[in-house]
Amino acid sequence: MSSLFYLFYPWGIILQGAAIVHFIRRRPDTYWLWIILFGGGLGALVYIAAEVLPDMGLLRQSFRAFPRRRRIHELEAAILDNPSAGNYEELADLYLEERKFTRARQCYDKAISSRTDSPDPFYRRAIAEIELQDFSAAIPDLERVVAKDPKYDFHRATGLLAHAYAKTGQAERAEAWFQRVTTISTLSETYYNYADFLFSQQRNAEAREWAQKILAKKPTLPGYLKRRERPWFRRAGGLLKRLPA
Repeated sequence: MSSLFYLFYPWGIILQGAAIVHFIRRRPDTYWLWIILFGGGLGALVYIAAEVLPDMGLLRQSFRAFPRRRRIHELEAAILDNPSAGNYEELADLYLEERKFTRARQCYDKAISSRTDSPDPFYRRAIAEIELQDFSAAIPDLERVVAKDPKYDFHRATGLLAHAYAKTGQAERAEAWFQRVTTISTLSETYYNYADFLFSQQRNAEAREWAQKILAKKPTLPGYLKRRERPWFRRAGGLLKRLPA
């Protein structure tokens, strides 16, 4: 029996190490850490089966980065000979996915002209502007999108417009748009931005209520959605810690 233990001992340590690395990166429920630490290799194996393997679906997105970057290089070369709006818009979309927000914004600037009637490049440029903390620039783009389609991107455009108003000190407009969008949208991003706005207005009880609404989703979400929502769960938890008791 002891010889069998020593035979599998190194693999148990390896499994525990891999499980702990995944736990730190993905931040699932805390009880998993105790299962990994005290359950040894078997506990780590259970964790891997329950949490790591389902995450493999999310990891597929990482593998898309290689063809995406290859396409970026192709478009960068193509634009030298054919600086068309279509090429610039496609390149901007790819930069946005790569989180190269300054480059994305520059390409959207060149893709958008007085004849552009699609809301999509304006919406995506606004996302880049928000990521760059240029909320003032994002407002006219989002106003244009919302005026054309208030439901755009499952009401996310409206939620981002309220957020941009909040970040530029337009509290009354922010409040009005947040109240409007939160009656029809359940996006955690919108809930969190509203909670953060309420916190900035020292409306702590209301901020706590909206942050808790995000965490209240956790028990009922299917596993794959719960994994996608983890960043918002962490942000909501962090906001609750900053709020006065």
